[in-house]
Amino acid sequence: MAEHTDSRACVIALDVGGTSMKGAVLDHTLRPLKTLRVPTPRCEGPDAVVNAVARALQDLQSQAAAIHQKPVAAGVVIPGIVDEPAQRAVHSVNLGWRDVPLAAVLEHSTGLPVTIGHDVRAGAAAESRLGAARGVDDALFVAIGTGISAAVLMEGRPLRAGGYAGELGHLSVTTSAVRCACGNSRCLETVASARAIATAYTALSGREVEGAEHVAALVRDGDPVAFRVWERATDALAEAFAVCATLLAPEVIVIGGGLSRAGELLLAPLRDAIDCRLSCQRRPVLVQAALGTQAGCLGAGLLAWDAAGTGVPADLPTGRGGGAM
Repeated sequence: MAEHTDSRACVIALDVGGTSMKGAVLDHTLRPLKTLRVPTPRCEGPDAVVNAVARALQDLQSQAAAIHQKPVAAGVVIPGIVDEPAQRAVHSVNLGWRDVPLAAVLEHSTGLPVTIGHDVRAGAAAESRLGAARGVDDALFVAIGTGISAAVLMEGRPLRAGGYAGELGHLSVTTSAVRCACGNSRCLETVASARAIATAYTALSGREVEGAEHVAALVRDGDPVAFRVWERATDALAEAFAVCATLLAPEVIVIGGGLSRAGELLLAPLRDAIDCRLSCQRRPVLVQAALGTQAGCLGAGLLAWDAAGTGVPADLPTGRGGGAM
């Protein structure tokens, strides 16, 4: 596609999560001109989610037009197994869809060239270009939210394996009797995802919490039930990360997603738990994502600008993409 030099040119970026969708109108330096956040209606079924994604893109198109910007492409990143060469959503446990020609559907709805990608691989690309993994060849980016997924950068290149790489949340590391959405009952997601942490606290204490961030606050306040739930989650994550360190030897493990907002409350015990599991392996540096929950959306923006034939400047400052999304 020809390079776009119009100063009004922009792209639409959308990060589709299991709980919410975060979108933005991004200029050529990935600055958000307009933003959007709406719930993901996953309880209404996969068709409802596809329709909601299309409406979110159309809403962002309207917002761009209202400020006299001209969208030239859209990038949409999604969870699950994504066939990026074929531009199909192969399977998502959390969203319930199977083999959806998503890019074609969204192009028909919006009239824009649409590129779809894997949400965590897109987040890893953003962290590699702009954030905590900048300048690192071998890195693991882990997003912990409604589910848990990872992206592997090896010698600067993403590992895709036909779209199947990175399903860290379904690694068997626990004796949990809780059944995962994938059908198994020993998955990391059943104890260490943000949703699992909140659910476990409610089950053990009999008290409802708003989410994992609420549990984190209770840990800081010394709640013994919250501490027990948190310790179980960090131990399971450490087990998974030790496996990754043994097999992949990342220099850095970047923790993103909603749970990353816990900061050192999560990272400090994780470092200790990983360290005691390793011997001769390379010990990865464990860091919080620099881009926070914006990583997926900024990664979607990178996909869109690349598809439009206009890559973003290589010298953007670390953490670019300021502004709430």
